[in-house]
Amino acid sequence: MCDYSLQGVASRPAAVGDKLTTRNFGTGTRGFSAPEDRNTAVCLLPGTEIAFTGEIAIESPRFFGQSVKSLKHVTAIFRQIDKETPHVHHDSLEFPDGQIVLLTALREGQEATVLQLPARPTTVREQEEQRRAAYTG
Repeated sequence: MCDYSLQGVASRPAAVGDKLTTRNFGTGTRGFSAPEDRNTAVCLLPGTEIAFTGEIAIESPRFFGQSVKSLKHVTAIFRQIDKETPHVHHDSLEFPDGQIVLLTALREGQEATVLQLPARPTTVREQEEQRRAAYTG
């Protein structure tokens, strides 16, 4: 399951080695797709590690257009934030400096590779950390 606004989009779980591209799915959010299938969202589990092919571009809407900033990092860990708040974006990336950015803020067309999936949880705490935000339609 991907972020709430991708519920109406075909999706599949990510696998180690998957090549990903940030895409605007026309649902009010961006997410990842495989380069060979732009219409299917590739969903990551919290704790999945990814590496981008270059600096990461983050877009912020402004009154007149967009502001774009680059992050010097090329690796990130997929997280979900605000899981208890319905109807908001949860999918995000945590960078090595601790900064967390919503996935929907990434500029479209950026490429990344899945490096590692999270280990299967062995404790209740680990299970909760990997729990996806519930979708309420």
